[in-house]
Amino acid sequence: MRFFIHLSFNGTHYHGWQIQKNAPCVQAFLEDALSRVLGETVTVTGCGRTDTGVHAIDFWAHFNYSGIPFGCEAITYKLNAILPHDICIHGIFQVPENLHARYHALHRTYRYYIRRNKEPFLEGVSAAPGTYATTLPSLELMNQGAALLLGTHDFTSFSKLHSQTGTKICTITEARWFTQEQEFGLVPLWVFQVTADRFLRNMVRCMVGTLLEVGKGKKPVEWILQLLEEKNRSLAGFSVPPQGLFLWKVHYEKLKTLN
Repeated sequence: MRFFIHLSFNGTHYHGWQIQKNAPCVQAFLEDALSRVLGETVTVTGCGRTDTGVHAIDFWAHFNYSGIPFGCEAITYKLNAILPHDICIHGIFQVPENLHARYHALHRTYRYYIRRNKEPFLEGVSAAPGTYATTLPSLELMNQGAALLLGTHDFTSFSKLHSQTGTKICTITEARWFTQEQEFGLVPLWVFQVTADRFLRNMVRCMVGTLLEVGKGKKPVEWILQLLEEKNRSLAGFSVPPQGLFLWKVHYEKLKTLN
């Protein structure tokens, strides 16, 4: 039997989702908790990788299980009781045997949050735009630059150097900046939201850093087109810190359950 798990995690204290040697990661904690609760060794496959310090609001994983049938709500409760406070299971449900958490995800949406001022209650889940300055980047210019990222392109200039991927071609269907009010915030946060069929390592963080250069007037909007054409990571902007980045939504065409 195959089951899907829906979870969220605060990535501050983890070296990403995927298991790594001698480093805490979300996958290892989840597999250990599932194995303890179900009484057999469980291997979990996630919907993708996340970098160190990156968060996930909407994360999906699957695992196979051949033991005694269990109640999904009861197992969800038990998992949340033993998992760390910064990993939360929203639900577990049985799915068709061929449904794959990673390969059947059609596209993913990320959000990057930036605080414009010092915000003591949002330090761990947002990033400052370098310094708190009186002259702030222009959202209008950053949105003009973001619009040039739409479509199918080679995103080598926005990818981590020497990353092992077969292709750097991605299709972006959404890329925009907006402001969002926060209950604990003094001023609205800036949010960059981007949706694509796939993402390269450090791609979103590099996009944000690059668009901030445009917003500050250090580079023209057309610079984005030059970066796409040049395919050279060293020409693009800096990668912003990971704490502002969230995997916001994983989109599946048909997530059929057997419940």
